Amino acid sequence: MRLKSDFFEKINTFIMAAQEVKTKGAAKINQKVISKSKNGNANGKADSLNTGISKENSKKAAEILNQLLADEFLLYTKTLNFHWNIEGSNFHSLHVFLDQQYNQLQTIIDSVAERIRNIGHFAKGSMKEFMEIASLSEQPGGAAVSEDMIGQLVDDHDAIIRKTRGLIYDLDEEFDDAGSSDFITGIMKEHEKMAWMLRATVARKSSE
Repeated sequence: MRLKSDFFEKINTFIMAAQEVKTKGAAKINQKVISKSKNGNANGKADSLNTGISKENSKKAAEILNQLLADEFLLYTKTLNFHWNIEGSNFHSLHVFLDQQYNQLQTIIDSVAERIRNIGHFAKGSMKEFMEIASLSEQPGGAAVSEDMIGQLVDDHDAIIRKTRGLIYDLDEEFDDAGSSDFITGIMKEHEKMAWMLRATVARKSSE
């Protein structure tokens, strides 16, 4: 019986030692992760990627995408403003229509921000930053007339379409970022469709 007891004591000692080694190893790994998190991108610098695009071109592509992100956010805010403040006999139909539009813009905003992260940079995240680099203008809150409101949104969509159409070439040919060029093409198509739907809405309401 004593031999059996000694055997199990040795087994327990071995298991405890193995668990201690495992715990120390995990703690060491966790410390490395924490250290990397503290010292890695806390200063806002880009991720270090090796994807065939130079750091300079990647930075320029991110700047372009951040400017687009700012315009998308301003257009989103303007659409939301009109969704809230539209008045008139066609209030309900336009209220519902603009709900669809601002939700589409919300999806576009998220995809642009994620594209910026995909190429190793950080997306702007405050209204102050957006206002500093956006090319579109804000619209103060207040009662909105349907035709004027829709016209402003169409103009903003058209401005983004013109902008993205030029960026398709720039991103691919000047900055070697075919991925962002292809992405921007998709964004342009989304705005073309949204602008068409806005125009069709104005034409329908005007003919009534």
